[in-house]
Amino acid sequence: MPSSYFTSIEEREKIFCTELVKYGVEYEKAVIAAKIITSGQGDELLSPSEIKIVKDACKKWSEQNQRLKRLKAVVNLI
Repeated sequence: MPSSYFTSIEEREKIFCTELVKYGVEYEKAVIAAKIITSGQGDELLSPSEIKIVKDACKKWSEQNQRLKRLKAVVNLI
């Protein structure tokens, strides 16, 4: 059976949105950020508000992801 690694833009949007929400990004911001990220547009084609939404969402995701990693490390030490 041949395997396909292709995922549609809609599927990628859902994946990004789910991950952002999972790590504490507000749903509305996560939807917008996911659409922007999957669009593949460079920063020069985005408005300042779009850039801010993506940066804020990604920063929140990163902070919470790092927090979770630290917590897991502590739990594994116990």
